[in-house]
Amino acid sequence: MKNFLKNIHNRDFLLLWWAQVISQFGDRINQMALIGLTAGRTPGSAWELAKLLTFTIIPVFVVGPIAGVWVDRWDRRTTLFICDFLRGLLVLSIPLALIERHSMVPIYIVVFLTFCLSRFYVPAKMSIIPDLVEERDLLVANSLVSVTGMIAFVLGCALGGFIVEKLGPEGGFIWDAVTFFISGALLVVMRPRLKFRKVGREFLEKGRQAIKDIRLSFWAELKQGFDYLLNHREIRFIINMLFVLFAAAGAIYVVIIVFVQESFQSVTQHLGMLAVFLGLGLFMGAIGYGRWGKRFPAFKTIFFCLVGGGMMLMVFATVVEYTQRLIAAASLAYLLGLIVGPVIIAANTVIHEVAHHAMRGKVFSSLEIVIHFAFLSAMLISSKLAESFDRYWILMSVGMIFTAVGAVGFLQLNQPGRSAPGERLS
Repeated sequence: MKNFLKNIHNRDFLLLWWAQVISQFGDRINQMALIGLTAGRTPGSAWELAKLLTFTIIPVFVVGPIAGVWVDRWDRRTTLFICDFLRGLLVLSIPLALIERHSMVPIYIVVFLTFCLSRFYVPAKMSIIPDLVEERDLLVANSLVSVTGMIAFVLGCALGGFIVEKLGPEGGFIWDAVTFFISGALLVVMRPRLKFRKVGREFLEKGRQAIKDIRLSFWAELKQGFDYLLNHREIRFIINMLFVLFAAAGAIYVVIIVFVQESFQSVTQHLGMLAVFLGLGLFMGAIGYGRWGKRFPAFKTIFFCLVGGGMMLMVFATVVEYTQRLIAAASLAYLLGLIVGPVIIAANTVIHEVAHHAMRGKVFSSLEIVIHFAFLSAMLISSKLAESFDRYWILMSVGMIFTAVGAVGFLQLNQPGRSAPGERLS
């Protein structure tokens, strides 16, 4: 508690904390505005929504691998507030200039550029924390950032759904732009311990040096990371599980949005409420596993979450399809989050324990590419299928596959004489 209060009274960390909370809050409003925009132009089209959301994910592959290298060579505070102000201007261009145009191409471009900037913002935010707090306070500082980020997610979904339902997507984009400008203003007055460096010639020179370094080492290191993933049994097993998990998440992401919209006859209001309960469930699942997770073997936890999550998804889809009862759907969304919440923590813990310390950065970088590829490809496939097949049965099929994968994993772990991957971690 003493360290918590110390960080709260740390002026510069408090500014960063508020800035990232406001920014993440705005991200959820932006997400609801994008959903509302698509629903207004092409009601009930999972494919059109998937196309738009694809431009929020592509920057992970295009910019993500190099963003960290550039961020390490720039002044981090400068990177943060420039990203915020530029993102605010880009988002504001949608309601002011682009939303009335018939073509979606300019909006695709703006969304892509906005999320390219986000790929620089995130590593800069995480990298600047040690410049703001003492080393002994890092754990508490990171916990505050993570927990409040989840709270911002929940509140952003709730308010974002209400704003877009009442004011339309234009109102959502304006609110999102305002949060970026407020966040940027807070970061401008922050004073990290590192000396502030001017943007200009030095900025460009370091950028050129970064490109040179990337050309020499990036592809070799990325290949090294993938080779390590493929040759390490426990990590390969985790990759397979996370690939299945994120493919399932991608397969239901767009389909379930349109499914909820049509079932409850609203664009974002009911969707935002269900997202709140799902977020609360994920939060409580993560908290509970962090508190009691050491009692359960990591791999059995993952398989249990897959089985339980698949079954809960099928129950959720059935209740929404045949009853349209919001309270029941919200309760099931909470239980779904509660069950699935521990998966990522268990998987990351296994990787932390078995990966060599010199390879962890490459492993997690390669892992991010793998899981985003799984999510994106499954999202595009399922949204295209949703144009021809009933969305309810797509959700049921994903739930059955989810459940089957988890059940097969349990059977393999319990086979006599068969050692489970990471058995020593149990």
